[in-house]
Amino acid sequence: MSTPPLSALPIRRLTPRDLIACADLSEDRGWPREEHKWGLLLAAGKGYGIDDPEGGLVTACVVMEYGSLSRPDLCGIGMVLVAQRHARQGVGRRLMRHVVADMGAAPLTLYATPYGRPLYEELGFKTIGSSETVQGHFTAGGPPSSVPTRPATGEDLATLVRLDEEVFGADRTHVITRLPAFADQLRVAEENGQIIGYAAAWPNMNTHVVGPLIARDTETAKALVASLAAHTDRPLRTDVDVRHEDLLRWLKERGLATVGTNAVMTYGIPDLPGDWTRRFAPVTVAAG
Repeated sequence: MSTPPLSALPIRRLTPRDLIACADLSEDRGWPREEHKWGLLLAAGKGYGIDDPEGGLVTACVVMEYGSLSRPDLCGIGMVLVAQRHARQGVGRRLMRHVVADMGAAPLTLYATPYGRPLYEELGFKTIGSSETVQGHFTAGGPPSSVPTRPATGEDLATLVRLDEEVFGADRTHVITRLPAFADQLRVAEENGQIIGYAAAWPNMNTHVVGPLIARDTETAKALVASLAAHTDRPLRTDVDVRHEDLLRWLKERGLATVGTNAVMTYGIPDLPGDWTRRFAPVTVAAG
């Protein structure tokens, strides 16, 4: 029997049972397998994919919905991948058109690599900003921070959910409440008993990814990063909004270096909701 054309293969919803196939697809494109991250995205988000008749996946992506389940305030699209042998045949475009249509009137956002940006522009996404990915072994130095930090507790979760919604601009309860199990560290910054920021460090291959990073100001963000770094031997990796120039400069002075950039893009809204001045880094660029 002949193999059906790509245009005839159905798009279906992915589930956590597809984790290995998604990790295999990442590896096929030269990306890390990132099974831990795929696990979070498939559990907390909506996966879309096309099965390859010869095994595995032709293409996949994940959508994270924030706010009301019936009418999301914002949807983040990520992990848009096409198997190497099916590249440049329009299958990624077909998947993205399906996702945009399936989301209806919900505003969309994504982080685009230079390679993927032309496709998203063709679909109507607009660039509204950019993020810089930095990575490296953090070297402590300088005077100790005056901002106290501590490990988060279960009693802090309700406060973190409220603070996160205020800063992010949409309810992410289904993501934030997964952080204690997903991350190796979850820390908060306090002032006079009030939480003024929080950050997580979660394992991804040989690094610890710092994200989300929510803080009242840059000094609070620095204190949180330094406190996370003090409790790991792994290199740190994070994606910082380029408008936070002081934090990026400080991270590079502490041993991290730029390893990539992404365009922040939206569809259906002129800008992201929330308060960017307190939103320093996402959970992961794959989650919007």
